[in-house]
Amino acid sequence: MKINQIMKLCLTGILASSLTACSAGTSSSTSSASALSGTISTSGSSALLPLVQAAADDFMSENPDVSITANGGGSGTGLKQVADGSVDIGNSDVYAEEKLDATQASTLTDHKVATVIVAAVVNKSLGITNLTTAQLTDIFTGRITNWKEVGGKDLSIMLVTRPSSSGTRALFKKWAMNNTEEAGSSALETDDSGTLMQTITDNEGAIGYVALSYLVNNTSAQAVSIDGVEPTLENTYQGKYSVWGFEHMYTKGEASGVTDSFLKFISGDAFAEKVEAMGYGAASKMSDTAVKSHQ
Repeated sequence: MKINQIMKLCLTGILASSLTACSAGTSSSTSSASALSGTISTSGSSALLPLVQAAADDFMSENPDVSITANGGGSGTGLKQVADGSVDIGNSDVYAEEKLDATQASTLTDHKVATVIVAAVVNKSLGITNLTTAQLTDIFTGRITNWKEVGGKDLSIMLVTRPSSSGTRALFKKWAMNNTEEAGSSALETDDSGTLMQTITDNEGAIGYVALSYLVNNTSAQAVSIDGVEPTLENTYQGKYSVWGFEHMYTKGEASGVTDSFLKFISGDAFAEKVEAMGYGAASKMSDTAVKSHQ
């Protein structure tokens, strides 16, 4: 009898422990699932904007109590706004030190989430597929004004450029034009990549430059090779195509809370496939040759 009582007590204890463990596990799971909440504001690079918007949509779908607002405005704008606390994240195609003074830049923390490839782009009907560095520089400085001068049609060149706050402009100037300044005036200056692409589509003689992400699934625009090298992910990874830069998402101080979770999400393995599908490069795939060439 005593043995039976002891066995009953043991079984009761085991069952109680199991129920307690299950209850704790359920509570922990529920707590974890609903833990993320809050708002995140971002602004800056128009080249990075499509990726941030896509990541925000996926992140908010997984975390319905989180709200993320993503705006463009240019790298300089994003960096200034995160530095003065207007936004939680400032998106930039260039390092903060290139747009802010040393004191402001020192307050920011850099999160490299991808790489951006910048390509010169023309209307496909123009028939131009390759330009030399010298030709490209002469076009954007206004020394060449007609496409027939580079083997194209007898057609005036329409420049579509970026404002000085643009990180895309800074990358293009440094790596495609050997740091030569663009012409002081143009038919159009815009930091809205969508507007730029529409202008290229509507004007046969137009030329501009955009992030490769804006050329995915585009059938009316032609990405221009430079010195015979196509602006592709693979050429960029191998260090053959040089007009690229890291995509930075800056926070003021260390990231924390829901902002930290979002930054880990956009740079994590689960989102990596979409990064490349959208025309961005994975920072982890850049070869030593490519990275060293940009140091």
